[in-house]
Amino acid sequence: MSSYNLLMLPGDGIGPEVIKEVERVIAWFNKNTQIKFETESELVGGAAFDSHGAAISENAMDLAHKCDAIIFGAVGGPQWDNVPFEVRPEAGLLRLRKDLDLFANLRPAICYKALADASSLKRNLVEGLDILILRELTGGVYFGEPKEIIDLPDGQKKAIDTQVYTTSEIERIARVAFELAKTRKGKVTSTEKKNVMISGVFWNNVVTEVHKNEYPDMELEHILADACAMQLVRNPKQFDLIVADNLFGDILSDEAAMLTGSMGMLPSASLGAVNEETKKRNAMYEPVHGSAPDISGQGIANPIAEIASFAMALRYSFNLTEEAQLIEDSISSALDTGIRTPDIMQEGMQKVGTHQMTDAILSQMNLKS
Repeated sequence: MSSYNLLMLPGDGIGPEVIKEVERVIAWFNKNTQIKFETESELVGGAAFDSHGAAISENAMDLAHKCDAIIFGAVGGPQWDNVPFEVRPEAGLLRLRKDLDLFANLRPAICYKALADASSLKRNLVEGLDILILRELTGGVYFGEPKEIIDLPDGQKKAIDTQVYTTSEIERIARVAFELAKTRKGKVTSTEKKNVMISGVFWNNVVTEVHKNEYPDMELEHILADACAMQLVRNPKQFDLIVADNLFGDILSDEAAMLTGSMGMLPSASLGAVNEETKKRNAMYEPVHGSAPDISGQGIANPIAEIASFAMALRYSFNLTEEAQLIEDSISSALDTGIRTPDIMQEGMQKVGTHQMTDAILSQMNLKS
């Protein structure tokens, strides 16, 4: 029997609602398999600020360092718009990424056949779409210093954000890209803005060197980030794995998300390096959709992204490939039955709520197991 410890961080908005649904999937594994998951729960984001005055507590961070994987909900909401910048809900998420060194963010954009018509693009452009966007998560402009607003002598103000990358930061994300490409189509598309940013020139050069020296059998292409954004809506299936810095990876992955029909469909994994002694890596799994405060508490949030994030945990943290595939296949089969949460609702389909969508996925897991 295999046993794993999970830290559940529901957060704000629809975060607690979708976390509750993934806990039902976890309970299914505990009941029906020899795999056992123990869970602990802590506050993060606005909920943590209201309780502790900080976006994440030291106790929660201690648990995050000790657990086998983190299952994260979402943070943020308008009620915390005016809290100090350093304790805003998102600061909890950023601290987790930074302190756990979760430098590799995997964001798959997969268009299920049943949802091809839900995309804003034509079916022939998105049906069968399977892109993986790899985003560098702990460097770049989100973490670079100085980051400040300063007063100028003439009475104006000046805001400064700093884009910073080192050789080793780019090398390690490039290596992850090429290693992942080995399991896919062997092609990596690296994107930056070398035409106007010196950091883009540097990114391009380092990725090229890693390819030349370590992965010459892989295919590498470079594309400017704005051209990549355009091509994603023009001909998205030309891409297989896109690697980008923190800023461009954030933007491009959200764009790719909408190609699939809804951000409520997409999971993500944030991974650290494998510890050579323990053979374990820090990892956090979360949906891309955010806290969606406009639908919070209505029971209509799409739980698929959170459940699919747990499937990624099974695959990348625990090497439970068959179990991960069971969840993913069950999601696809549930959608084939014609049920839809409001965000992916189509004419002629049956509208259901959060709980009912999970019911359908669990029913398919029972049939397939």
